[in-house]
Amino acid sequence: MGHRIILASHGKFASGILSSLELICGENKKIITLDCYTEENFDLTSSVDILMKENEQNELIVVTDIFGGSVNNEFLRYIYQPNFYLVAGLNLPFLIELITQINVTESISDSIKQALDCSKNTIQFCNETISKNLEEETF
Repeated sequence: MGHRIILASHGKFASGILSSLELICGENKKIITLDCYTEENFDLTSSVDILMKENEQNELIVVTDIFGGSVNNEFLRYIYQPNFYLVAGLNLPFLIELITQINVTESISDSIKQALDCSKNTIQFCNETISKNLEEETF
């Protein structure tokens, strides 16, 4: 059983972040994007159901933009399906860590947890971080 990753977002965030990810890490055929609400007659439920049906033979990691948002909530319907992993808070550091670690760890859950831990440390208020580093250097 292989794995696939679906990036899903409101607007074109999913395809935009995939563009950045591929610039840094190279093309990855295992990643699919779902840009929601970019067309007037967009049907979220149908779009998610089609993706889930097309990928039912894979371990599936879905990364959405906003926890509790409509995109995330639609995928929550599948939360108890075997080999399905749902993460909210789509960001580039998380994706880089996830795709570079997913093939070297024994479990997808462990890969996701490790990627989450590492990516949380990349969110910084740079003014404060630099000020603290400068203060520490002067002592």
